[in-house]
Amino acid sequence: MIKDITVEAVSRDGVGKGFARRLRSKGFIPVAVYGENLDPAAVAVDVKAIANILRSGSGHNTIFTLSIPGMEPANVIIKDWQVDPLKGRLLHADLLRLSMTTATRVSVPIVVVGEAVGVKLEGGILEIELRLVEVECLPGDIPEKIEVDVADLHIGQHVSVTDLKYDREKIKAITSEDQIVAGVLAPRMAEEAAPAVAVEGAAAAEPEVIKKGKTEEGA
Repeated sequence: MIKDITVEAVSRDGVGKGFARRLRSKGFIPVAVYGENLDPAAVAVDVKAIANILRSGSGHNTIFTLSIPGMEPANVIIKDWQVDPLKGRLLHADLLRLSMTTATRVSVPIVVVGEAVGVKLEGGILEIELRLVEVECLPGDIPEKIEVDVADLHIGQHVSVTDLKYDREKIKAITSEDQIVAGVLAPRMAEEAAPAVAVEGAAAAEPEVIKKGKTEEGA
């Protein structure tokens, strides 16, 4: 999703953990910029600017303008990032330059809507197996989210990627359409799957930045 956001970058020529720590002490993080057949650029940006984008509704798929000294402003998205696993601080980010006329691949959040009849009336338990779907589309067509309605699901039924609602003329699903997104389990089946669900739930409870980000501090 395109946003009217411009992030100012400053050039950097230092490397290593010590240099990265000094940058962070000043409120910046090291950033690598690549893509569009241009030379990679090593810059530094305000950590708050990147953190705010990651926390926004469109998250890492937010298309914003990066201003780099001596270069033309570029449309970019946050392709990857690193987070301190203990303090939750943003450590590093990779930004991908985009051509607005060339398709790109991104991961889009799946939002489950509706209350399954199998849960509401039959005592089943809704199990969500997929929270992100990989798609390919033009940058201007990247959706903030993709919804799937589970209201009609009875115990033993499920919805797959093929049931997701999006503009199929503009967006192509890369994730297999047979991949299950969510299903309603009988209580006994849910209890047998509880250990795996608990692990997934613990990961999902972490902030999005921490869940997706790398954990190595190296910049």
